[in-house]
Amino acid sequence: PETAKALTPSHPFACKRPIIDQGYYETFNRDNVTLVDLRSNPIVSVRTTGIETEQGSHDLDVIVYATGFDAMTGALSRIDVRGRGGMSLGEFWAEEGPLSYLGMAVAGFPNLFTIQGPGSPSAAANFVAALEQNVEWIGDCVAHLRGHGYRTIEALPEAQQDWIDQATALVAPTVLVHPSCNSWYNGGNVPGKKRMYMGYTAGIPEYRRRCDEIAAAGYAGFKLA
Repeated sequence: PETAKALTPSHPFACKRPIIDQGYYETFNRDNVTLVDLRSNPIVSVRTTGIETEQGSHDLDVIVYATGFDAMTGALSRIDVRGRGGMSLGEFWAEEGPLSYLGMAVAGFPNLFTIQGPGSPSAAANFVAALEQNVEWIGDCVAHLRGHGYRTIEALPEAQQDWIDQATALVAPTVLVHPSCNSWYNGGNVPGKKRMYMGYTAGIPEYRRRCDEIAAAGYAGFKLA
């Protein structure tokens, strides 16, 4: 019963990716398997011989670190990209939340394109198809800038906020933003990270249509100079 209790999710189904496996739970009933619930018995330190928790020590030969994900923003925020006024992208997202326009540009960071950034379909769609669309759209945008003699392109703050508001409204009725859902989808798994679902859930066809519409309007929502 205690093992079953420790393995029972504290979040709604599909808030996190469900385990697709026929023998997962049975594994924990094996004689050579011990489950340590880190929610009630957290890790204190890692020693040369194993792991020390609040309730005791565990001698181990191998430790496999599964520390989770700082998804959508982690890789980018760890690069020292600086925008107007010298603010880094990591500082901006830490203060304001993971904002972007189309998931491909951030207000205050001219000439910076992100691929599958926050506000893009990303994990809410076929990632490869969504990634290819981003690359093609950015390539066409750069060709447009060069062809018309522009040297900079920058997302407008109001366009960025409007895009984030739309993405937030789309996901609001789902379990992905449930208060007990501490998932990498919404940043709730990273202490101190501003909670916000970071995908665009209208699907790739609608996302592609919106991006094409914006490009056809001379890259509406961007300042070109």
